[in-house]
Amino acid sequence: MSGLYIERRGRGDVPLVMLHGWAMHGGILAPLADALDARFDMYIVDLPGHGRSRDAALPLDPATCAAALVERVPPAMWLGWSMGGLFAMIAALDYPDRVRALIPVSATPCFVRTPDWPHGNDVAMVRKLAADLDADYKATVDRFIALEAMGSADPRAETRRLLADAYARGEPDPRVLREGLRLLETTDLRPRLGDLRPPSLWIAGQRDRIVHPEAMRWSAQAARGDVETINAGHAPFIGHADELARAITHFTEAHA
Repeated sequence: MSGLYIERRGRGDVPLVMLHGWAMHGGILAPLADALDARFDMYIVDLPGHGRSRDAALPLDPATCAAALVERVPPAMWLGWSMGGLFAMIAALDYPDRVRALIPVSATPCFVRTPDWPHGNDVAMVRKLAADLDADYKATVDRFIALEAMGSADPRAETRRLLADAYARGEPDPRVLREGLRLLETTDLRPRLGDLRPPSLWIAGQRDRIVHPEAMRWSAQAARGDVETINAGHAPFIGHADELARAITHFTEAHA
């Protein structure tokens, strides 16, 4: 057994796998799950080392997690927020017959800036986060959460909400936090997006300070997918869950 915790909820008949971001857990997506409850049959995952999967034996590796998850969930649409989007992208690329559609939310195929990718983050920021984890990992996570809330309509309120929810299932394993930062620093899926077979909807936050909306637009074009931009920050499921749910539902109906 992989030891991955999967919460199943929803009254609908459309299977949907949902994956959270770095240092979080599946419960953080509750506002979106509430908004999708009537239409979808949701499988909300706690990734290794996070939430109720804190003691899972799996590494925080997208290919390994995708292989474990496709054995436990039916063919479904896969939604991934932030770092979870990388896991969903890998699943869609590696298991196109099991992933019916891909929905990255504020997720980029390449997190760091390179000479040919101006839409990424400074690699020094990622490396400083990694160094700070060793000194005080909880304070480091808290600072990253504050960064996620920047650009939202009410950054202070969103920071309080994210901080309150982030530790609702316990603190994440510092080991996987470091693994996650290495993943963000080294992964570049841009060359593979042209091979993506399932339909895709790339949902961007117009005021996102972590994943630039232009990265989402570029990715949608490379994957021959759709793009939706919401006037939100990095966590559009807080404060904009209904708008996010409408975009997902319309996309689902178009590709049913």
